[in-house]
Amino acid sequence: MQDDDYMRMAITLAEEAASLGEVPVGAIVVKNGEVIGRGRNAPINLNDPTAHAEIQAMREAAKYLGNYRLIDCTLYVTLEPCAMCSGAIQHARISRLVYGASDPKTGCCGSVINLMAEQKLNHHCEVVGGLMAEECGALLSSFFRQRRLDKAQDKLSP
Repeated sequence: MQDDDYMRMAITLAEEAASLGEVPVGAIVVKNGEVIGRGRNAPINLNDPTAHAEIQAMREAAKYLGNYRLIDCTLYVTLEPCAMCSGAIQHARISRLVYGASDPKTGCCGSVINLMAEQKLNHHCEVVGGLMAEECGALLSSFFRQRRLDKAQDKLSP
């Protein structure tokens, strides 16, 4: 499989998140060509602020491996990770991060700040941004557009 194939899997998980009313972000962890962790955003449904797609995928991968270190693993995620997820990626020792859309409001792999390149931190992974960015971004834009329409209709309803 290629990076595009794995990102398509993450996009499918993002679409599942959207269907459940969550911000559409999906993530998978791959080791030696095998998907060992899957996650989709679930903070709303789980009442858990840490239930981001990346965290969900890394939790599943760590459980699968029986180790909290995810060495030689690649994390694919549809949206540039936030500070929390970037920190978890570093602590897990993810070797490679591939993300789709940049996040100009909370992205911590170069958009707002770049925690992955911070020399004072003790782990650095390879970062590839912008894979299938248009498709990943369109999913998010569509979700938030619909959310704004729903809110506007709620205001108009008696």
